[in-house]
Amino acid sequence: MITKITKLARISGAIGVAAFSAALMLSASPAAYAGELTVYTAVEAEDLKKYAAKFNEDHPDITIKWVRDSTGIVTAKLLAEKDNPQADVIWGLAATSLLLMKSEGMLEGYAPKGVELLDSKFVDSSSPPSWVGMDAWVASVCYNTVEAGKAGLSPPKSWKDLLDPMYKGHLIMPNPNSSGTGFLDVSSWLQMFGEEGGWTYMDGLHENIARYTHSGSKPCKLAAAGEIPIGISFAFRGAKSKAKGAPLEIIVPSEGVGWDMEATAIVAGTDNAADAKTLVDWSITKKANEMYNAGYAVVAYPGVAKPVKFFPENLLEKMIDNDFEYAANNRKRILAEWQKRYDGKSDPK
Repeated sequence: MITKITKLARISGAIGVAAFSAALMLSASPAAYAGELTVYTAVEAEDLKKYAAKFNEDHPDITIKWVRDSTGIVTAKLLAEKDNPQADVIWGLAATSLLLMKSEGMLEGYAPKGVELLDSKFVDSSSPPSWVGMDAWVASVCYNTVEAGKAGLSPPKSWKDLLDPMYKGHLIMPNPNSSGTGFLDVSSWLQMFGEEGGWTYMDGLHENIARYTHSGSKPCKLAAAGEIPIGISFAFRGAKSKAKGAPLEIIVPSEGVGWDMEATAIVAGTDNAADAKTLVDWSITKKANEMYNAGYAVVAYPGVAKPVKFFPENLLEKMIDNDFEYAANNRKRILAEWQKRYDGKSDPK
């Protein structure tokens, strides 16, 4: 299951605060309190309570203050706060985003206890590593068989099938400026079809898009709810919705699919390094990886992953040899070009 993740081996490279007084609240960073961590994340909102509860089973003395949004928004927030960081830890953000932050000197190198037990492909190659991976998520198409039948649609077999005029107005996908899933879609199309071919493909796809969401899971959720026949999203979201009874087919396009991994890091300059290290230590444990496996078929701890119900059997074989360095190094340019071409159909923020 891990073989398609070998590219990672080449990678080198809200805020709510309990204050002692009103004056202290105004003057102090939220990272300044022992026993309390400000954690930035793009983990699904419905899973955050579970993550905190599992962590607190072993460390009840540390409170997590979540700051949660889609990958692109969290990434932009962290970059904007580069000179005045507000987060202690990033727990669950795309590796491509953390690569960008590593290049900006925003991450604190740390080798968590037990890191040698992880598959090395999930560990930053620097010594000490700047980040450690948690799990991998993979693009797919969520196809509502009931709503598609009402609209007279047939299921696509490839990405290029989605250019067919019959899908006009029946398709949604995430905005890559907001969503990590959206960005992995765009960067993978540029890799699969080439720069010129990728933008030509997206020009045609744009004609059929009803709107762009600011969440990677929302297109699949909307398809599951019958509000749209087709949503470009990621496989674990489709599997979870199908397990709850949604009439979904999870389609793996024949050309291959983009993917990324969620990862964890300590923010450089945190005032609460001890608790931050405790959280990162826990985040790579077998117990934590078993928690990740509830929704992801590929996790960092060898031997932990068990099959996820309704996860497409051929999906791992279709994961492209993703060039993460290309994606990270060209992120700003790609997002600016996408914004210029297609943002007119984006949901209001």
